Formats: sequence, structure tokens, C-alpha cells
Amino acid sequence: MRRSTPWLAGAFAFSVSVLAGCAAAGAGVSTAAGPRGPGGTVAEAHPADVHFITGMIHHHAQALVMSSLAATNAGSGAIRTLAERIHVGQTDEIRLMQQWLGDVGEPISEPSPAGMRMEMGGVEHEMLMPGMLTPEQLAQLERTRGDEFDRLFLEYMIQHHEGALDMVDTLFATDGAGVDDFIYKTASDTFADQGSEIDRMQRMLDARYSGP
Repeated sequence: MRRSTPWLAGAFAFSVSVLAGCAAAGAGVSTAAGPRGPGGTVAEAHPADVHFITGMIHHHAQALVMSSLAATNAGSGAIRTLAERIHVGQTDEIRLMQQWLGDVGEPISEPSPAGMRMEMGGVEHEMLMPGMLTPEQLAQLERTRGDEFDRLFLEYMIQHHEGALDMVDTLFATDGAGVDDFIYKTASDTFADQGSEIDRMQRMLDARYSGP
């Protein structure tokens, strides 16, 4: 159930094409909507806000890959409908998050379902955000079909959504973060929407796969 809290090939290619369009749209937007400081200059964004938005772009990117698989692999129309809803919603959200990064003068990350690129000891590597599937889990989801796909999709998407809620919790627990209007709305909407979807997916699991 929803937690209480204080406050690869074909599907991948399809999702990359959607993400490329999002990146192009985000790169061309004006900074007019960005936070403003004295004199109308763009205010510096809180590092935790930037980290949250950048990480959520990659988090959403993997959800697009997962939801794209349902078109060919799902056994149930209900799963395909759920996956399509997730895909449409998170595609739009990626575009808005990229726009915010551009508005505050931050690099617009290219969405990657493999996670965020981080540098440690002079070496870059990809770091999965909370709840994101490992390459092995994603490959397992890609291999399955029918009823087994439906079950695994629900279990993995619940895991994925729970990770997004953890990211929101971390943001709001950081001093000074989450105050910007866009960040607050994005984080709050993520918590409400994905929390509601977790409840819906858990009910679907319980109804179809629980014992007699």
C-alpha cells in the first residue's frame, strides 16, 4: 500500500525517439519562466533542486522504456492502458523538467534509462536513482510475455514509483530545497500521482495474483 510520509531493443528505440524530441523542445525554451533575483536576473537554483530534477529525468526515462514494452508484451488491456497513461504523463513531465533546467541556467541532461552519470575518482559511471531497475531486471521484463509480464510489470513499476517517492522525501528533508514554485509543485505532484498509481497497481496485483 501507499506509504505515509511527513509532508530493450524496440521499446528502447521508441522511447529514445520520444526523449530526443523532449530534449530538443527543452533546449529551445526561454529562461523567462525561471526563478528571478534582484534586477530580474536568473536566481541560482538550490543544488538539491537541480539534483532532484536531473535525477527524476533519468528516472522517468526508464519508466518510458518499461511502459513501452507493454504494447507488445502485455497480456492484459488494463496493463496496456496503465502503461500508456504512465508513458504519456512522464513524457510531458520530462519536457517540463528539462525546461526548468534551461530556465535556471543548468545543463539540460539527455534522459538516460541507465541512470545519472556521476564522476568518482576521475571516472564517470552511471548511477541508478532509487527504485530504478537494474539492467538484469529490465532484461527480464523485456523477455516476459502475457500474464507473467503483467505481474512483473506491476511489481517493478511499484518498485520504480516507490523510488520516486523516496526522492521526493529526500528533497523535502534537505534544508532550503523544494522552495521554488516549480520544484515544490513537481515534487508534490509526483508524490500524489505516483502514490495513487502505487495503490492502483497494488490492487491490480492483489486482485489477479493473490491466493483464493
